[in-house]
Amino acid sequence: MSTAVLGASRRPRAAVGPLAGTMAGFLVCVRFILHRNWLRLVVWAAVLAVMIPIVYDSQQAAFPTQAARDAYANVANTPAIAAMTGLPYAAGSLGGILVIKIWMTLAVALGFASIFLVTRNGRADEEAGRTELLRGSALGRHAFGMANYVVVDSLSIVTGLLISLLALAAGLPTAGSWVLGGSIAGVGLAFVGISAVCGQLSSTSRGANSLGVAVLAVFYLVRAVADVNAPDTNVTDLSWLSPIGWGQNMRPFAQDTWWPFLALAALAAAGCAVAMRIETHRDLGMGLLPERRGPGRATALLASPAGLAMRLQRTTLISWLVGAAVAGMFFGSVATAMTTVLDPSNAYAKAFLGGSQDMLNGILATFVLFNAMLAAAFAVQSLSGARTEEAAGRLEPQLAGSLGRTRWLGAHIAVAAVGSAVMLLLGGWLTGASSNGAASGAALAGASFAYWPAVLLLMGLLLFMHGFLPRLSVSLTWAVYGISVVVAMFGPLLSLSEEAIRKTPFGAVPRMPAADFSLAPLVVLTLIALVLGGLGIWRFRNRDLTQE
Repeated sequence: MSTAVLGASRRPRAAVGPLAGTMAGFLVCVRFILHRNWLRLVVWAAVLAVMIPIVYDSQQAAFPTQAARDAYANVANTPAIAAMTGLPYAAGSLGGILVIKIWMTLAVALGFASIFLVTRNGRADEEAGRTELLRGSALGRHAFGMANYVVVDSLSIVTGLLISLLALAAGLPTAGSWVLGGSIAGVGLAFVGISAVCGQLSSTSRGANSLGVAVLAVFYLVRAVADVNAPDTNVTDLSWLSPIGWGQNMRPFAQDTWWPFLALAALAAAGCAVAMRIETHRDLGMGLLPERRGPGRATALLASPAGLAMRLQRTTLISWLVGAAVAGMFFGSVATAMTTVLDPSNAYAKAFLGGSQDMLNGILATFVLFNAMLAAAFAVQSLSGARTEEAAGRLEPQLAGSLGRTRWLGAHIAVAAVGSAVMLLLGGWLTGASSNGAASGAALAGASFAYWPAVLLLMGLLLFMHGFLPRLSVSLTWAVYGISVVVAMFGPLLSLSEEAIRKTPFGAVPRMPAADFSLAPLVVLTLIALVLGGLGIWRFRNRDLTQE
């Protein structure tokens, strides 16, 4: 219906508007894409930008003196920190610590946002047939694509501006604040161009997203290898082979170099230009890369709902497992060193340690909590695939035969539940195994697995929403997840009571090994998860299927 409204509102203007030929209807397309994606754009920009004051306030409490910052600088100058967050070139200053803590997270997250949004409004619409419908009247060949690129580019620019303004409001140096926002925005712009090309190469939205994420992962790996092998904190030639490295080498709160931003913007413009050039010559609905021919017959595994669900989420599952393994080894390797940095007398350290009197156990318990948050994020993303299949219209043909709704949905539940359990055990065990004797792998694997009921609760909530509010199910569940993470991590700093923190999924679980094990909250979380999930499945069996 939205495309029909677009076509109706655009026809009288196309003949008299200033744009003609391939760009006819460009401004109308911009308004349409903004109308369709405004909530996603606002959430991405707000969530990424608000992390600046949250992280900065926490580090001010954690490192109130220059001596504390110098001590952190000594700990931060390790290969593990370089691989995960980049070179700690100004770790002795509050601005430099902010960059170490949050820059890589924000830059990579904005890269993901660019990839997903460009694909959603580009290749996904073309795959669903909406692009052909829009071009059936007076819409120019490149109008919708260019509008897509401009809108997503605007997200990166607005996010960068918000980050800079919030950094300035926090009292950080002016030049460094502007370079901080510009460097993160530049990475987002670069991946708009990269994802635009990926959308022309692949003929499916799933393939375009996978290709874009793969390119991002390669660039992240190149940057990590370059930083691990860097002499001290000096930039290496290898880092210039990655757009993430370009943004990082702007070095906010140190050199404050602007010219890499121009290179990132040029990469974005070149990628969009190449994408439009390819679009001119390819057939609508086709990609430059040929689709890989599948086997003539499906295996016995693919013939089952669980096998198909696992096959569809194979890349996602492998990626999250690798992420859990890397995070576990990183957490374990820095646990002992963190005891020399945190001052247990300040408010942030008390919140970080969860009230534990034992510094090392408190740090390990917090890292176990991080592992649980990663597993929960995977579970929500994995189970969201069920909603994606329904919204895209692929579920109805599957149910046309003998396959029942409960069995189909149960397959997606099984992949999310089992995958998250493996992530918890793997991440916990590697945290202990890499902690240089601070804890055993088995002990931390058990402490990590204790969070599985919290993961199941979030899955149960998503199932409940999927049954009763399918169109809002994914966004509402992610909102609850985000609130739970903030409360569990920063509840004491936000002056929340212990009772309020324990009423959240992550806060209800005992933070072992710092706290004693208690079975009661795990049983309560599991029962709530089963009730919510059961109600959601019951409603899903009886409601009409809904498409986006």
